[in-house]
Amino acid sequence: MDSIEAKILKAQTEDLRATVIALADMTSLSRNAVQARLSKLEKQGVLHPFERRIDPVALGYPLTAFILTGVTQRKLTPIAESLDGIPKAIEVRGRRGVTAVLIHVVARDADDFYRIAGRILDIDGVERATTALVMPQLAYRLNSPLAQLDDGRDRGGVIRVLTDGLGKVSVAISLLK
Repeated sequence: MDSIEAKILKAQTEDLRATVIALADMTSLSRNAVQARLSKLEKQGVLHPFERRIDPVALGYPLTAFILTGVTQRKLTPIAESLDGIPKAIEVRGRRGVTAVLIHVVARDADDFYRIAGRILDIDGVERATTALVMPQLAYRLNSPLAQLDDGRDRGGVIRVLTDGLGKVSVAISLLK
């Protein structure tokens, strides 16, 4: 990715519904240049499908967990195919090490999660599983890496999670020059 593409992505994060023409205005690029770069980024898999913007909680799935599984390596392809048949397994990633597959699942409640985990453990080749329940997201940011690409400087940064003692969480992000 180059600085022009980073500039387009930064503009898009400022207005997620911006049209190509609006992005061209925001970046001082031509409409054709923006469209060509966006098409290229989509083909390269840089831009994820729209469905990834949808919060599972809004769809009735407030419980999120990551299941780290140990598997028989030679059965990885049929395991992946079986996981594809579990709709609430929304993301599956390969890993190196003892836990070879990381499965991101969503569930309606603990009973629903228990059923999903059971289906995963029933897959031939899945030997063991460890679950990590997800708590509220404290920070997620891509603006700092985009800024680094945009101007060619590595700025680094510091994220601080602050609480007010009453359960309210805020995040402070400081960029270093």
